Amino acid sequence: MGRSAPKSLSSLSLGPERKCKCYNGYFVIGYVFHIEEYGQGRKTYNNGVCVKGSTSSELEVDYYGRLEEVVELQYHNEQNKVFLFKCYWYDTTDRGIRVDLHYGLVEINSKARLRNINDVFVFAKQCQQVYYTSPLHLERIDQELIGCLF
Repeated sequence: MGRSAPKSLSSLSLGPERKCKCYNGYFVIGYVFHIEEYGQGRKTYNNGVCVKGSTSSELEVDYYGRLEEVVELQYHNEQNKVFLFKCYWYDTTDRGIRVDLHYGLVEINSKARLRNINDVFVFAKQCQQVYYTSPLHLERIDQELIGCLF
């Protein structure tokens, strides 16, 4: 009984500090992410987010969204930092998503926002980067690929 908890665990139990830092971008797991506002008008598009996951049911559900904020939470110990992504999540139910079996591309209905969502935050380490494009752009790519085959 008289043993004390490690200092890092004690600092976590106190919760994060009241101040947090926000960033325009973040580098994690080999991806460079930028918030949507920062990326507007740039040549690269780095705000597409995918979180692979599953629900309590037998069906695996992947979540797709756009990065809105990068938040750093600092706990009461300098070594305890957590980076969170605040995202705009798309509806990935049957009406909001379709997978092209030929190319393996995932089509998202960008007008279908995930409703009744209580948590818009995800750990940055859970995210993979995705790229969203319009269907017209895909048609042009498809035609270019066909042209290359002949």
